[in-house]
Amino acid sequence: MVAALGAAVVILFFVNVLLGSYTVTIPDFFRLLGGADIPGASFIVMENKLPRAVTGTLIGVAFGLAGTIFQTMLRNPLASPDIIGISYGASASAVAAMVVFGLTGVAVSMAAMIGALAIALLIYLVSHRSGASGGASARLILIGIGFAAIMQAVVGYLMTRTDIRTAQGALVWLNGSLNSSNWDRVAVLAASLVLLLPAVAMLSRSLRGLEMGDDAAAGLGVRVGPARLGLVVTAVLLAAVATAAAGPVAFVAFLAGPIARRLLGGAGSLVAAAGVGAVIVLAADFAAANLIPMFLTNGTALPVGVVTGALGAPFLLWLLVTTNRVGRGG
Repeated sequence: MVAALGAAVVILFFVNVLLGSYTVTIPDFFRLLGGADIPGASFIVMENKLPRAVTGTLIGVAFGLAGTIFQTMLRNPLASPDIIGISYGASASAVAAMVVFGLTGVAVSMAAMIGALAIALLIYLVSHRSGASGGASARLILIGIGFAAIMQAVVGYLMTRTDIRTAQGALVWLNGSLNSSNWDRVAVLAASLVLLLPAVAMLSRSLRGLEMGDDAAAGLGVRVGPARLGLVVTAVLLAAVATAAAGPVAFVAFLAGPIARRLLGGAGSLVAAAGVGAVIVLAADFAAANLIPMFLTNGTALPVGVVTGALGAPFLLWLLVTTNRVGRGG
């Protein structure tokens, strides 16, 4: 199944690059990679479609890993960065950078990263100061949801205090968009993942132990406190770099882990979650940019986050309903 996911990622990657409003043949694509200059195609493919597809793949991997780490460590499918407030922290910080300080480009991305890290630290500190009983997972999630509501209110206030042009740019970013993808962002994303993926690999054994509970993990030789802190920092950084690159692409982190578990019969894996995340982003972006505009009167392409949000919202409702039924049955 992991091999099939890898094949799906490769196929969707080339679908995004070769097809759409401007199509490119496979021979021409490899000629472009080899440095050939094809009028029109050189710019559209090498400066638009290719960096967009690479960015979509990388943020899908990052969001998929971040969500699965949180969900596995806290043993709760609701514990993903876009549910517990981390993505909203990034959003509030980025919008403040645009509206209050007039920043653009890389500066907004850096502000988003700082906001994600700051809100994650606050959630972590508040949840630990409020007690260390067996309900730590549920407590952290509830505190995160509370912070998410506060950050949403901050974003709403800031959007009412700016001009229409700035608000429009901020709104596109808030919906999660790959429209501004370029090779500079690809380089930052790739460098970040080169540093973070080895950390994920080293912490994966501790994550498997924590999935069985703190006591079981300690019995297996896992140093629970340092392992949990390392996993939180790594997952937050993964979510932060992805959000900084494309905005808070809704529900990718939330969906990737549960879908990977169902595909692998309940076992799940970080590799599978990363693949599912990439598949979701690439498929949603192709639909948002090329398929859905065919059915709209003005033919406007949508931000990728609109499509992922439309996919994730029903899943969230279903999860809440089924969880409530299980709780009553217990």
